[in-house]
Amino acid sequence: MKVLVTGGAGFIGSNFVLRIRETRPDWQLTVIDALTYAGNRDSLATVEGDITFVEGSIADAALVDRLVAGTDLVVHFAAESHNDNSLDDPWPFMESNIIGTYCLLEAVRRHDKRIHHISTDEVYGDLELDDPNRFTETTPVNPSSPYSASKASADLLVRAWIRSFGLKATLSNCSNNYGPRQHVEKFIPRQITGILEDVKPKLYGAGANVRDWIHVDDHNDAVVAIIEGGRLGETYLIGADGEQNNSQIIALLLELMGKPADWFEHVNDRPGHDMRYAIDSSKLRAETGWTPKYQDIRAGLTQTIEWYRDNEAWWKGAKAATEKTYERLGR
Repeated sequence: MKVLVTGGAGFIGSNFVLRIRETRPDWQLTVIDALTYAGNRDSLATVEGDITFVEGSIADAALVDRLVAGTDLVVHFAAESHNDNSLDDPWPFMESNIIGTYCLLEAVRRHDKRIHHISTDEVYGDLELDDPNRFTETTPVNPSSPYSASKASADLLVRAWIRSFGLKATLSNCSNNYGPRQHVEKFIPRQITGILEDVKPKLYGAGANVRDWIHVDDHNDAVVAIIEGGRLGETYLIGADGEQNNSQIIALLLELMGKPADWFEHVNDRPGHDMRYAIDSSKLRAETGWTPKYQDIRAGLTQTIEWYRDNEAWWKGAKAATEKTYERLGR
């Protein structure tokens, strides 16, 4: 099978490419990535000779059309994805997440291919901390930020193309990922790399905000399970029952990295900060048999810490610029 992976030099996309090379060696992979600040071609260094890499934007309709014409399946990871950046400058999120998705959908429709669209649980807004419910595939969208609004828009486009044009597509909305090769702007790698540089972790507000964490390999295995066993036209929520608030995550990182429990700093909270995400992945598990391998977040964080400790050259260059941005934002 010929597979086009969009955003394949980003965090989740690059880990998908590496995972597929291990688990599906017969898949022929082409990666398209714009190599913005969040894309790192070094993430693909170990498989460079086994894939085709194209530098370009998914909003380039002519390029996308040519690539889709020569593939069987599009796995669509490409997205601008950082909430703080979307609050600072929303336009790149509109261009990549909405216009780019539109270009892909039209190319897939034109050439009668299949697409799997990767999205986020953030499209559903947030839950109260004491709410017993979790997000399901029928939860109404209620985005809180320019980022999540752009992803909700992309999801709605995919569903509209399925209904209006019979597009062969599946969708997945996943909870917060962590693991190797995640940009240091994100919460967990920001804290890990800071501790490695003997800098105290930064905790937004009171640290009560809850995320449903999942290791990136578990997410990508679920994507494969949907591609191979999911029903066309359906949406699947991907989660690993990993609810932890930000204070708990920082406490775990400090413990695992040998620092005192009170060795952190409070910083200004993010505007409109969602309180809690929680995923009900029972539909995915029932229909595909998928289950997460990293059911203990301590094991996943230990593996992630070791990767950042062993790969300083991968993240060191981006760290200073990222912290300058956070300093400007007061976070």
